[in-house]
Amino acid sequence: MSDKMINDEALDLIFREARTRNGWEERDVTRTLMQAVYDLTKMGPTSANCSPARFIFVTSDAGKERLKPHLSEGNLEKTMAAPCCVIIGYDMAFYERLPELFPHTDAKSWFVGNDELIEETAFRNGTLQGGYLIIAARALGLDCGPMSGFDKAGVDREFFKGTTIRANFLCNIGYGSDKDLFDRAPRLTFDEACQVI
Repeated sequence: MSDKMINDEALDLIFREARTRNGWEERDVTRTLMQAVYDLTKMGPTSANCSPARFIFVTSDAGKERLKPHLSEGNLEKTMAAPCCVIIGYDMAFYERLPELFPHTDAKSWFVGNDELIEETAFRNGTLQGGYLIIAARALGLDCGPMSGFDKAGVDREFFKGTTIRANFLCNIGYGSDKDLFDRAPRLTFDEACQVI
């Protein structure tokens, strides 16, 4: 094992003891903390540093009212109670920023006119960045409740109309309570999920 490995307490915080939260304490997530979460998230790798994820941190009552009609019934109450719901999107025009983000070659030309590659790259890397956001939030002491139960087209119309951004998934963040906390579900073992060849 590397001597640079993080300790068990950190691994518990991020992975082993972390839970998907449905209940929330009445504590705000500050803008400073949101920015700290993003500043860690952005450091995670993406292909050609394309960084297609875009995030809307919904914290206000007005913002939640805009989101509310697009939530599935099972996600409604917990999202309204959460101090913050992050809409994780991906920008289909991410390649326009490649001259700045990946300047040592003409990476933009790989994508121009190739809609299939644009879609695949934006979705895959935007999803990766959503995962980084969860890890970053947990590392900074926040709890997370990621969700896919929502009307994607409705969220796109409400929050991304007139842009090249599409919604991917939602993630409530804040300080979780044990309210409506499910028992931890089993995970596949190494031998069930992995091969070494």
